[in-house]
Amino acid sequence: MDDDDNLPRSANDPLNLLVKQDLDPLSVDELDKRIAVLKNEISRCEAKKNFAVSHRASADSLFKKT
Repeated sequence: MDDDDNLPRSANDPLNLLVKQDLDPLSVDELDKRIAVLKNEISRCEAKKNFAVSHRASADSLFKKT
């Protein structure tokens, strides 16, 4: 599987643009800041995903046919 397989289809998608950005011009400090921002975004995405999974499980339980 190619790394591009996990990217959004649109070439103008912000995530697609982010992962294709050239990192060579960035300093170590800039890379550290970028990593910190990306880690925070990962945490935010994981929290949203966990909420969605929990919410779905609650709804499934509520409307479960017995």
